[in-house]
Amino acid sequence: MKAVLLSPDGVMIGNVPIPKINSKQVLIEVYSSSLNRSDFLETQGQSFGHLSGSQKIMGATCCGKIIELGDEVSGFSIGERVVAQGSGGWAEFCAADFRRVLPVPSPEMSYLQAGTFNSSVLTMHDAIVTHGLFKAGQTILIQGASSGVGLMGMQIAKFLGAKLVLASSRDKNKFPLLKNYKADICIDISRENWEQLVLDATEQKGVDLVVDQLSGKFGTLNLNVTKVGGRIINVGRLAGQTDNFDFNKHAERRITFIGTTGRTRSIAEHEAVSRSAKKDLWGALASGSLHMPIDSSFHYHDVTKALERMKQNAHSGRIMLEFKQTS
Repeated sequence: MKAVLLSPDGVMIGNVPIPKINSKQVLIEVYSSSLNRSDFLETQGQSFGHLSGSQKIMGATCCGKIIELGDEVSGFSIGERVVAQGSGGWAEFCAADFRRVLPVPSPEMSYLQAGTFNSSVLTMHDAIVTHGLFKAGQTILIQGASSGVGLMGMQIAKFLGAKLVLASSRDKNKFPLLKNYKADICIDISRENWEQLVLDATEQKGVDLVVDQLSGKFGTLNLNVTKVGGRIINVGRLAGQTDNFDFNKHAERRITFIGTTGRTRSIAEHEAVSRSAKKDLWGALASGSLHMPIDSSFHYHDVTKALERMKQNAHSGRIMLEFKQTS
C-alpha cells in the first residue's frame, strides 16, 4: 500500500505492507485523514506517538470503512464507516485499536467531513467537560480559537449552554470566522491590554474556564483573566513550552491549573475519552449543530503542500488529506 512516511530527509510517499491486525484491532480502508498540529510538529522533530512501525507511517487520525475485524473486537462490523485515532492514519490502510474507533455520526456525512472532527471533538470535550467541569451559564475563553480545535471548542461550549464565549486570535482578519463559530466576543491578544478586555466583558471577575492552546507567557497571563476559584486547562503550547510562572498569583486566585495530553494515556483512558464525547456530542454532530469548516483538501501525494499550508498558519479550519474519493 501507499503511505506517507517520515524519513531523515523529510516527508515522502512510500510502498509499505498492509498492516496485520491483532485481536483488538480493526483494519480500516482509509478515505480521508486530517492534518493536526501534532502531525506537523512530528515533521519538526517533536514526538507525539503518531508514527507507526519501523517505516514511520504518519498520521494521528483517519476516516474510512472497516474491512477486517480482530477476534476480540466488539461493537463494530465489516463495512462500517468509522473515524479512528492513534498512529499510521496517513496511509491507504490503517490498523487501529477498536477502543479508539468511533462510528461516523450519520449516514449522510461524507468521509471528508467526518474526517475533520474526531481529534478536535475528543480534545475539547475532554478539556471543557471532563477536566474543565463546565456547566451551563458559565463563561469560557478559548485561547488560540481560530485553529480547528478552537473552532470546535467554541461550538461545544455554546452547545453546552455557555453564557459567554470569548475567543482569542492575533489576527483580527479571523474575527468574522470566530463569530461564525459561536464566539460572542473576540480578543486580539496582540494588544497589550487584551486582559482588560476580558475583564471588562465579565464584570471584572474573569471567566470560569480558560482552555489554553498557547501557554508560554500565557501560562501566567491567563491567571489574570480567570475568576477566583476558576479553572485553566492547558491543551497546547504553541507560544512556548516553558516560561516564568507567577505562583503567588496562582495561589491568591485559587485557580485549578490542569495540563493534558494524549501522549501519556493508556488505551483504557483513551477509550473513556472517546466514549464520553460520543455520549454527549455525537447527536449534535449528526444533526449539524457542531460543524468543522474545511480549509483545504489535498491528495495525499501533495502532502508537502498541505504541511506547508499549516506552516504558514494562514488556514481556517481543517486541512485534509484524501486517499480515495470521499463524496
